[in-house]
Amino acid sequence: MSDTPRKTLRLPVKVEGEETPVNPRRKPIRGKAAVNVRRKPADAGSEHAETAPARKADWRAKKPARANGASADGGRSENSAGRSARPPRPFSSGQDVPRQQTPRKPVEGKIERVRGDASGQPRPGQARRPAPADAVSGMVPRQTVPTPRSNLSEGVRVSKLMAERGLCSRREADSFIERGWVYVDGERVSELGSRVDPSAKITLDKQARATQQRQMTVLLHKPVGYVSGQPEPGFLPAVMLVLPENQYHVPDTALFHASHLKGLAPAGRLDIDSTGLLVLTQDGRVARQLIGENSKVEKEYLVRVEGQIVDNGLALLNHGLELDGKALKPARVEWLNEDQLRFILNEGRKRQIRRMCELVGLRVVGLKRVRIGQVRLADLPLGKWRYLRDDETF
Repeated sequence: MSDTPRKTLRLPVKVEGEETPVNPRRKPIRGKAAVNVRRKPADAGSEHAETAPARKADWRAKKPARANGASADGGRSENSAGRSARPPRPFSSGQDVPRQQTPRKPVEGKIERVRGDASGQPRPGQARRPAPADAVSGMVPRQTVPTPRSNLSEGVRVSKLMAERGLCSRREADSFIERGWVYVDGERVSELGSRVDPSAKITLDKQARATQQRQMTVLLHKPVGYVSGQPEPGFLPAVMLVLPENQYHVPDTALFHASHLKGLAPAGRLDIDSTGLLVLTQDGRVARQLIGENSKVEKEYLVRVEGQIVDNGLALLNHGLELDGKALKPARVEWLNEDQLRFILNEGRKRQIRRMCELVGLRVVGLKRVRIGQVRLADLPLGKWRYLRDDETF
């Protein structure tokens, strides 16, 4: 504790009976009476009467009248006073007041309609205005003439006709029609299911042709152990081999791109225990050309067999055999050596060559496809693939 004396606060001492001085600059609080303001004493008859503040005098009562004839009522003239004294407009009592309708001027040559009931007849008391004779005679009823494509019961579907002519596949045709890229006799067709005359001229838009040019076709040398179509449990699809590292580069061919795998499907089958040329394509025209019902593209196979062929067996392999109760199309079969045959077929049924050989006493031990149409397997290594060149056709 220090010995320094503390300073005392010198506050004013309030003396009893003395009023506290008020700051004269202090403004009174709104809504309350000012402090130390002498109020008018209350009426003697009421002990609890409250003192009301004095009302401010109306300034209009003190202002003298003007000498130019203006009234003392706020200095306004008689004209303004007359306007203010005008009675207010009556407001609506809840009932609609009918409007005063002005007659319309009739238009020459126009037929007027008279409002009536639901049956179209005029209400009682209303008369239908007669139409001018020239207006009635000039009216021609509108007739709807169906176009040849609007009749769905006649003609051939546009998509089917496009596929038959080799323009594209039916799936691509539907896609092109939806986008409006198909023209029939010069008119755009954008409705699915449209039918036309079988002899109609069908053309494709340049955008459709550009789309077809971007579609790729892959030639793959399929090894044994891969299935060409949809894989079964435990088997691998051949499309898995279409990878950048497996591409066999040849001059004037494109490089691999991931978009080339979209919609890539095999055009034909090749058994799991067979090897050789397999075509996978994004182009529906190529697929229809190779595996369509009316396809005439030849397929050449080299087949190694064992066993003893029956008499007249080679002639039966060329023509005369049946599978599943249906006769096979004529084929070309010949011996290459004592244990190898060459097959050239125009159709492709399931395991057709193996079943044909079994019918004549032979068993297939090896099968390789070396040609499809005019495209040969050539020197494409096993497990490799390449793109179909622009100068190649099936």
